[in-house]
Amino acid sequence: MLPLDQLWDERNRTAVLIVSGSIILVVAAVDAWTKPYVSLGFLYLFPIMLAAAFLPRWFLALLGTACAVLAEIFSSLEPSFVRLGFETLALAGCGLFVSELVRNRRLSLQAQERLKALVETSPAAIVTVDERGFIELANRAAVELMAPREGELIGDPIAAFLPELHHALRWEEAPQFRASMQCQGHRGTGETFTADVWFSTYREGSTPKLAAIIADVTDEAPPGSTSENQEQISLNSRELEVLRLLVQGLSNKEIASRMAISESAVKNALQQLFAKTAVRTRSQLVRVALERYRNLI
Repeated sequence: MLPLDQLWDERNRTAVLIVSGSIILVVAAVDAWTKPYVSLGFLYLFPIMLAAAFLPRWFLALLGTACAVLAEIFSSLEPSFVRLGFETLALAGCGLFVSELVRNRRLSLQAQERLKALVETSPAAIVTVDERGFIELANRAAVELMAPREGELIGDPIAAFLPELHHALRWEEAPQFRASMQCQGHRGTGETFTADVWFSTYREGSTPKLAAIIADVTDEAPPGSTSENQEQISLNSRELEVLRLLVQGLSNKEIASRMAISESAVKNALQQLFAKTAVRTRSQLVRVALERYRNLI
């Protein structure tokens, strides 16, 4: 957390207001003493910015006006209503601007805390995913459901556990949406399970993110719906590398750049993988990779 966030904590309200008032009095006294030589009216900006986090808008406007009047009284220049007006706008406007920044920051932190509390206390498995496809927040139920090898889900790619959910993040130009689906999930132990997923895309500022609730419905799935025991067909080094990058959610262009090969070579490798694994889509290929080749990728 930034030091200013700590300074503007509600617990510091009284202390900050006292310090701000003291600074205004000191600036006024020094400005009066140096009146024949220099004007220090611009220094009123600092106590106004300091107190802006705790004062209502009307009081900030009034405080800015009062400080502008003090600056004008102790100015060595000839009195001017025009200058007084601009000083008032500058001081009050600066205070109001800082006040809105702090208010928005507090609202954002409160929303994050409420979301975190909801996720952590829910008996349902809940995860949030950032724009790169990595798990940003996960509760205990999600950890127990997906059983990651390291014991922590945060920072792991969602494609390693729910490949189909990763593809929901490929919506740069699409609007936000809510949907549900049933797909194949993968635990860190290598086991597969049938998952019902309810997810919603959203934006945090300009950053796209995704939140999902996951339920294990394996007992309800028809028998023979997994391919855990299917034969592991031998793959060459290029195919394994393409498969590894595909699981991470990279596009053909990104895979080609990472491997320093042409995009057509990536497409050829994918076609060979489709043929060898008897699948037709990228999501199916990711699922097969995690079921049969997890130890190799």
